[in-house]
Amino acid sequence: MGTQAAQKNAIKGGEWLIKESSPQETFIPENFSEEQRMIGDMCDQFLDTEIYPILDRIDSLEEGLMKSLVTKAGEQGLLATSFPEEFGGLGKDFVTSTIVNEYLGAGHSFSVAIAAHTGIGTLPILYFGTPEQKEKYIPKLISGEWAGAYGLTEPNSGSDALGAKTTAKLSDDGKYYILNGQKCWITNGGFAQVYTVFAKVDGDKFTGFIVERGTEGFTQGPEEHKMGIKGSSTVQLYFQDAKVPVENVLGEIGKGHKIAFNILNIGRLKLCAAAIGGSRRALSETVNYAKTREQFKQPISNFGAIKHKLAEMAIRVYTAESALYRTAKWIDEKEEELRLSGKPESESLLGGAEEYAIECAMLKVYGSEVLDFVVDEGVQIHGGNGFSAEYNISRAYRDSRINRIYEGTNEINRLLTLDMTLKRAMGGRLDLMGPAMAVQKELMSIPDFGDAEEAPFTKELKLIANLKKAILMTAGAAVQKLMMKIEGEQEVLMNIADMAIETFNAESVLLRVMILVEEKGESACNYQLDMMRTYLYDAADKVNKSGKDAINAFADGDEQRMILMGLKRFTKAEPFNSKEARRRIADKMIEEGRYCF
Repeated sequence: MGTQAAQKNAIKGGEWLIKESSPQETFIPENFSEEQRMIGDMCDQFLDTEIYPILDRIDSLEEGLMKSLVTKAGEQGLLATSFPEEFGGLGKDFVTSTIVNEYLGAGHSFSVAIAAHTGIGTLPILYFGTPEQKEKYIPKLISGEWAGAYGLTEPNSGSDALGAKTTAKLSDDGKYYILNGQKCWITNGGFAQVYTVFAKVDGDKFTGFIVERGTEGFTQGPEEHKMGIKGSSTVQLYFQDAKVPVENVLGEIGKGHKIAFNILNIGRLKLCAAAIGGSRRALSETVNYAKTREQFKQPISNFGAIKHKLAEMAIRVYTAESALYRTAKWIDEKEEELRLSGKPESESLLGGAEEYAIECAMLKVYGSEVLDFVVDEGVQIHGGNGFSAEYNISRAYRDSRINRIYEGTNEINRLLTLDMTLKRAMGGRLDLMGPAMAVQKELMSIPDFGDAEEAPFTKELKLIANLKKAILMTAGAAVQKLMMKIEGEQEVLMNIADMAIETFNAESVLLRVMILVEEKGESACNYQLDMMRTYLYDAADKVNKSGKDAINAFADGDEQRMILMGLKRFTKAEPFNSKEARRRIADKMIEEGRYCF
């Protein structure tokens, strides 16, 4: 499909809720190019040879080790994937850089260091830096010669990033900004050479600065002792009359929020990618353990309870992957559209992620929760051994937990999902009103029970359409009833966000399987069909539960009864034997000895 065709038919951010997506316009991992597969294999090989043999050394924070690994990754081109060729980068597209994040995401503490370096440590300068700043810093950052870090969080400002207390004041001679304050939880802080730091100029203008190691008045605290990602350098930064040259202001004075929030959009999607990489690795390790661990004179992989767990892990990984690359391709296409319209490269790159900020927030939530689920069930399948440091699943379990906290907590990202959607609707950027009114009208009509003979996937497509109606109905009723008070009803907002996340995932996995069946035939896609149908079957119940919780919180009487009846209608799924589907999925992985879909 040509770029112009893609632009013409592209679904805008949030529009998946009110428009039907077609398989022809959906990108799936099975369509990676040969080069993209080779890059993924190169990442796997790097982890196998350079990282896994020394995980204990990494976790002990051996002096200079992590920095040397970042440099080594740079020498192999793993840091340069999506950066412009003019700075020594490889100039690859957004999907390719997402692949690198996914495959290196299985590298425990190393993956955290790499993700922070290539993301929040480097992108602010690439997107907002002056030509001189880019020329000075980007080549050294993407070669691995220097490492980058990002100073936003403070002891009293986490989710409320704009509540930062660090100040910046212009020196009397006009040559420096004098920074005073403290930053905490700074990944790569112990060895980075370049830091993007946020401070308030004159106490109120939130602004970004590029601060170099060795700057007068800039010091760091000792390494934090953490529950997980122990090998990731995490320190506090201190600024005591730190002298930052005026030429190191990043972006415009008072516009630091544009840097902070736009970089987070990309970071959220990339975190989902890394979480999927970690999930795949943990699942494969768990499948192998279940095959070799014997109880009652047989491998525990023979037992239905274990098969159920393995299959559910696989279904969630496969679904997350489907939603991730569907969105990554949208961002790619939006970037290309902006380039063709004459936008500068940095604006094009930022604009792609901003357009799909809603989807990035949803992916962050789901990806991090999939990883938490996979490693938790992995420990359970390992039994007592899962609690032992001798087995890597215990490290994966500890390392996973942070993902639901950084890049915006999952609670904040759920609230953002609805907040951004409603703001786009009120701003005329997203037409929710028409579809929501149509759903209200449909509630008063007699249900359409459909024809007996249907085309392939008709029932599944109808279910997705109905789940979207359930969201529009619930959200529309909530906005009408609560009006301006809705911002204070966080539980309701999070319920509706969960409905949206489940539905977006369900549609993504359905589209992926529809493409595969079209390309390969149904008989070649039995396991994928099992995963998709099991996910949709469960998603209907989850959307129903979240919808009920929301509706019961704001409606009562006849209104409540009517909306609940509509919810029941819109979340009705066909009967499906998910037990047998899960057994088939698990048996395939047990046969292969790994996650193999």
